[in-house]
Amino acid sequence: MSDDLQISQGDKAEQYQNLIPQIKGLLSGEPDLIANLANITAALKEQFGWFWIGFYLVKNEELVLGPFQGPVACTRIKKGRGVCGSSWAEEKTLIVPDTEKFPGHIACSSLSKSEIVLPLFKNALVYGVLDIDSSELNQFDETDKLFLEQILALIELP
Repeated sequence: MSDDLQISQGDKAEQYQNLIPQIKGLLSGEPDLIANLANITAALKEQFGWFWIGFYLVKNEELVLGPFQGPVACTRIKKGRGVCGSSWAEEKTLIVPDTEKFPGHIACSSLSKSEIVLPLFKNALVYGVLDIDSSELNQFDETDKLFLEQILALIELP
């Protein structure tokens, strides 16, 4: 596949529907997890322009920063702490319309106003999370959840 993404316009669902086949193409034939996570974050950043997009992977009972796009980030997050740690502990997607109202939110950047965190599963256990922050309030909804879960399903974990 070409390394250039075809950025689409239209409503959010149409943008995801255009992006998902391109992400499949980027992942096709590439066995390296880090390379694939890096390309997913880059593709999402290019398409949507969100403030921060990245993966945290579970290592030794904490989330450790993985591939991301955006400003520097928190390196390690304990289970149950902040939105990422809560998504891991609860094993579910969390949509936070206003990060300042989330109990225990970890403010890696004061510019983050809303957030969505989705767990990445392997053998019914959380392997990591996809964390996306926006500099706008109320950025994420069920449409994002639906399509981002489809993108996570494309990832082959070791």
